[in-house]
Amino acid sequence: MRREEFIEKIKSEFADHILGTEYLRANRVTVNVDPDFILDIAKFLHQKIRLRFIIASAYHTKAGFEILYHFSDDSNGNIYNIHVLLPHEKPEIQSLAQFLVAADWIEREMHELFGVTFLNHPNPEKLISEGNWAEGVYPYRKDFN
Repeated sequence: MRREEFIEKIKSEFADHILGTEYLRANRVTVNVDPDFILDIAKFLHQKIRLRFIIASAYHTKAGFEILYHFSDDSNGNIYNIHVLLPHEKPEIQSLAQFLVAADWIEREMHELFGVTFLNHPNPEKLISEGNWAEGVYPYRKDFN
């Protein structure tokens, strides 16, 4: 699927929840979306358009917690990034691990390292710290000392 076709499909399905699009490279597009609709959008990409979930990445900025969900169209090598911005005060979002097993570990890592809560995660057990970090300690946050 061409990048333009992808943008058309996601906008036709979720027009009110798309906050912007950006062409990063010849084979990479970022779509900024309303975080309240991440579950519906991810299901659409995976189940309807048949994109493969690769991984998610997070970073902490002055604006809040930014998460990029990376999906691939393996037929042509295009990568589609779905970007959400979560507020500092309440960084929470629906878990993709509810239907994408591949999201399980990365969401658990982001929770432990950034303090992002993934709602309805099927296995919210600690993955990295084995429970030996103090509650509320998130080493990848900008304010970590």
